[in-house]
Amino acid sequence: MQKLLPALILAVLTGCSVDEESEVDRLFADYSADGMPGAAVMVIDNGRIALLKNYGLAQLESDIPVGINTNFRLASVTKQFTATAVLMLADQRKLSLDDSIRFYFPEFRSFADDIKIRHLLQHTSGIEDYEPLYGDRFPEQVTDRGVVDIIARTEGTYFRPGTRYRYSNSAYAILAVLVEDLSGKTFAAFLQDNIFAPVGMNSTVVHVEGVSTVPNRAFGYTVTEDGVENTDQSAWSAVLGDGGIYSSAADLFQWDQAQYEDDLISPDLKEQALTPGLEDYGFGFRIDEYKGHHRVHHSGSTSGFRNFMQRFPDEQLTIIVLTNRAEPDVAPLAEQIADLYL
Repeated sequence: MQKLLPALILAVLTGCSVDEESEVDRLFADYSADGMPGAAVMVIDNGRIALLKNYGLAQLESDIPVGINTNFRLASVTKQFTATAVLMLADQRKLSLDDSIRFYFPEFRSFADDIKIRHLLQHTSGIEDYEPLYGDRFPEQVTDRGVVDIIARTEGTYFRPGTRYRYSNSAYAILAVLVEDLSGKTFAAFLQDNIFAPVGMNSTVVHVEGVSTVPNRAFGYTVTEDGVENTDQSAWSAVLGDGGIYSSAADLFQWDQAQYEDDLISPDLKEQALTPGLEDYGFGFRIDEYKGHHRVHHSGSTSGFRNFMQRFPDEQLTIIVLTNRAEPDVAPLAEQIADLYL
């Protein structure tokens, strides 16, 4: 597996044309304004960094600019890492993707009998979303195990498992707890030992308040007509499996390059992960076509952050956009960057 220290990544920077750079600068003009939360943009072309741009501030309160090593909360871009952890346990024969989740969570009611682990991975379980169930009824932040407790009190699913697609953050919180229970490690420690360290993601963190710190951390903000508000945390910011990873453009370069190897999971499970199910969702990834090009991608949206990472495996082209502001959706920006390179 290719390993490059983040400090050396600039050595593979190829540069881009003036027209491409100017167009990206135009797309991200709002992020480069004085005193505004910012963005990190990277284009990876055949293993080399074709474009690297940083805009705005990572921390407004301290006037700290965004850089290649700035760690943004990935939000749902986290899900591909959670899915990889589950597939690693499947490779170790600690679970089967066709196991009923009630075998591992007997506290769930009988509705969980027919829910398989693969249903959780593909958002076809029908399990209720924890956000509306949790709401603002409790002052403290909910955790992954808190989500399990919430789902254990529910009485059914939105639909019969496996028959429909409905995006479920609850499912990935449950998967994070499954990783902990079967590995004997915390979710953060399992990912650090089995994914981040082997891949060379040296500053990526599954952040647990009071346990870990985030180096070069970006805080999340919301920009309105009235100004900029720090909105870094919400009631579910402590849920890890669905969105709790902080990472940088530098470390996501490492992750992107690891996708072209078979060092993390077996080829069979990797193929399953990248096979689209209902609504084009695999295991932690969306798989579709963009203007005739095969694409693997995922967005991430949470309190104060918006991100998008898309890969075009046939062209070995990847576009990474990380931002520390709640709006707007950055997928259209990433797609316009793709148009420059495809």
